[in-house]
Amino acid sequence: MAAYNAAMDAVYDRLLAEVTAACRRCYGERLLSLAVFGSVGRGTPRSDSDIDLLLVAADLPDGPVARNEEFRAVRKAMAPSLKAVGAEGLHPELSPIIKTRAELDRGTPLLLDMTEDARILHDPRGILAAALDRLRRRLRELGSRRIWRGRRWYWDLKPDYRPGEIFELFGR
Repeated sequence: MAAYNAAMDAVYDRLLAEVTAACRRCYGERLLSLAVFGSVGRGTPRSDSDIDLLLVAADLPDGPVARNEEFRAVRKAMAPSLKAVGAEGLHPELSPIIKTRAELDRGTPLLLDMTEDARILHDPRGILAAALDRLRRRLRELGSRRIWRGRRWYWDLKPDYRPGEIFELFGR
């Protein structure tokens, strides 16, 4: 099984390099940050794991439909590679979440798991790395921890929370 996992990791690494290149071609200088998260980011993918991506870009169209339409060029570029890995027993799909820098700076619960699981693929100005570092610091201040129950987890964001207390994670 270890050899298979090493082989699977190598395939996912190759796909990540290809998707990074495809995003760079599609978005050009507008691409600010790209990261993989979820099981692929954690290094625990299965043969059917999605490739969960956070893509941060400038000058994005409004709304998820228009943003996914723009991402279609990346899907098209990746289609032959994604089809080819089927022969190796893998069946990944690209699952992008596409945000502007302002949306990233406002924060999103998605970033919680990314503080521990993300692999940054492209971040030349350190925008995503800085956002994750700010959130990690805030989580430490609050005493937050991710609690695993088997293969699932939840976050205890403030273990000493008192009913009615208000606290912020983002925007500090």
